[in-house]
Amino acid sequence: MSKKVAKKEEAPAKAEAAKEEPKKEEAKPQKVEKAAAPKQEKKKKKEEKGIHAIYKVEGDKVTRLRPTCERCGPGYFMADHSDRYMCGHCGFTRYKRA
Repeated sequence: MSKKVAKKEEAPAKAEAAKEEPKKEEAKPQKVEKAAAPKQEKKKKKEEKGIHAIYKVEGDKVTRLRPTCERCGPGYFMADHSDRYMCGHCGFTRYKRA
């Protein structure tokens, strides 16, 4: 029983000692301000060509401006490059005549 009494007496003494000692200021992390990044120019959004780029309407007639793929059939248009036509579906390539 004497051990318990000794502990109880020590506890208030420690609490009083802690109150008397001035608390040391804890090191607080300082906020680091980042340099302002230069304003980036807004990228222009690429305009979509849409379906009107594939067909040409003259009066009542509709004509296709690009050839269709020989392998895939009608409905699969070939991309028009400077030196070739290429199908985006199957990869078939037909070179333009020089």
